[in-house]
Amino acid sequence: MSRNQSGAQEEQPENDAESNDRTTSRRSVLHGMGALGATGLLGKAGLSEASNGALGNVPTQVADVNQTSPDLTKWIDEVPRPGVLKAEKKKNGKPLYEVEMCEVEQQLHSELPPTTVWGYEGQYPGPTIEAKQGKDVYVKWKNNLPKEHLLPVDTTLHGAAGTPEVRTVTHLHGANVEPESDGGPEAWFTQNFEEVGPTFEKKTYWYANEQPETSLWYHDHALGITRLNVYAGLAGFYFLRGKLERKLDLPKGKYEIPLVFQDRTFNEDGSLFYPTGPEEDTGEPNPNPSVVPEFFGDTSVVNGKAWPKLTVEPRKYRFRTLNGANSRFYNLKLFEYDQETGEIGDPGPTMTQIGSDGGFLKEPVEIQDRLLLGPAFRADLIVDFSDFKGQTLLLHNNAPSPFGGVAGEDPDDVQPLPEVLLIDVKEKNCKRDKSCIPNKLARIPELKPEKAVQERELPLVEGVDEFDRLKLLLGTREHPNGLEWSDPITEDPKLGTTEIWDLINTTVDTHPIHLHLVQFQVLGRRPFDVDQYNADRETGSVGPISDYYTGPLEAPPANQRGWKDTIDADPGFVTKVIAHFGEFKGLFKDFTGEYPWHCHILEHEDHEMMRPYEVLPREDKQNDNGC
Repeated sequence: MSRNQSGAQEEQPENDAESNDRTTSRRSVLHGMGALGATGLLGKAGLSEASNGALGNVPTQVADVNQTSPDLTKWIDEVPRPGVLKAEKKKNGKPLYEVEMCEVEQQLHSELPPTTVWGYEGQYPGPTIEAKQGKDVYVKWKNNLPKEHLLPVDTTLHGAAGTPEVRTVTHLHGANVEPESDGGPEAWFTQNFEEVGPTFEKKTYWYANEQPETSLWYHDHALGITRLNVYAGLAGFYFLRGKLERKLDLPKGKYEIPLVFQDRTFNEDGSLFYPTGPEEDTGEPNPNPSVVPEFFGDTSVVNGKAWPKLTVEPRKYRFRTLNGANSRFYNLKLFEYDQETGEIGDPGPTMTQIGSDGGFLKEPVEIQDRLLLGPAFRADLIVDFSDFKGQTLLLHNNAPSPFGGVAGEDPDDVQPLPEVLLIDVKEKNCKRDKSCIPNKLARIPELKPEKAVQERELPLVEGVDEFDRLKLLLGTREHPNGLEWSDPITEDPKLGTTEIWDLINTTVDTHPIHLHLVQFQVLGRRPFDVDQYNADRETGSVGPISDYYTGPLEAPPANQRGWKDTIDADPGFVTKVIAHFGEFKGLFKDFTGEYPWHCHILEHEDHEMMRPYEVLPREDKQNDNGC
């Protein structure tokens, strides 16, 4: 099975090689990589060399494959739960949070020595901020980190040359926010704000919270070192709560659990391992340290604990899940599990999804197959353990890494992480379960394609840098070979208008594309002729994307029909999203200014797969409002 939606019942992980209903129209994706690395690019997707000729033939590169974590006993440490941060001060009569980033030692497994990590408020992951819908707050993010980085910094990357080694800027992912408080990649600052980046404007951020109640998350976004700062531990939840949530009788209190899924690799002394560079097959010698195309750890880490277990009662739980990994996709399902033999049994309880990135869905979606979580995806889930008293369950992942849109296929040259979390179900409840799974959830106003004032064709392309390293880029119809972060802005929607963005994936990997500022809606995915498109790209004769379609538009799965801020753009498909820039039917606020959009594979983001866009003021006072 390959994707995350309700569909034919999956019986066992051994049957995961079955493809989903989109497989027949996909290219075959075979990934070449090392234990911690990224991909070879040409042969693995059946592309000819001409497919990448416009930007040079991309060499095979993988990360350092020699490092493996110590052999740790699995499932002996309980999943920790991040505490809730309280605002101790006020600003303009509103709550003011002061959140310090610092270096701490934290024991990530009982058999490891304490690991040096970076944390918000001295913990990894950071404490949860709980704000109220429609009630604005202020947050002052304070950098009290050392001046030397914990991990290897590649100073050849844009933003990392000629700047302080340790820089931070916190982005509230998914927030409808003014540009000065967005946490843009060049708004960084050092310890005590001694040095600041070129777009830094304020020390204290303002969050309006004028959007649907949902699970947001905060993480570092400093240009050129985002992958390192997040890997070091700089991430945490931000829950936006409101009246609708209180009416729904969902599991709450200790029965509502935030879960951050990540992968890490450790040295023998318990310290974090991150590769100093890719192995080279061809091309120019790499700098040392050097960025790697992608990073995949060999150890599952949940809420900052390696190989953990979660003890639950036989009742309903609400799981606020987040994929906080650098590059790894998760395709998840619960199974009965024999801990002594390691054997996987029958399917466990079904996951019911009630919310996505930007808030509640219209109605619950029962995930009968698997739940796909790309990097930065959130899923609000309810799982009922009532029928599994006294049993042990395994949260199983069948997404290969790198991920090319098809799961359940584990060739020898990919790095899977099948075991994610052990769940022990008690025999009895502590108290009666009065929670429920509602039949209806939220009203979601529809963004109508016929109201869009512009449709933008935005190719995702592969290239190389001056060291012949893989470099992923975002382009336009006029620039089909891609643009870099510093190139002039090409996307400039006007406030109050609706646009369709066509994400044209010419590469062999799935890219989780994230737009700052807005929550968008997914119109669907449409297959296209990648080889012909890339051949025309090489000769400079790319036509409109409509010339390359090979099939009809495929509707999004049920759990992607709400508000989204990050979407999986699969290879061989045009992923169509629609966004309204400004207030829309009582939701969101009007903001103008510059914001990033980018791939949320952090190694790609740090190496130029990120572009600025600008929301321009209205031409007149009329608010189109997309309707």
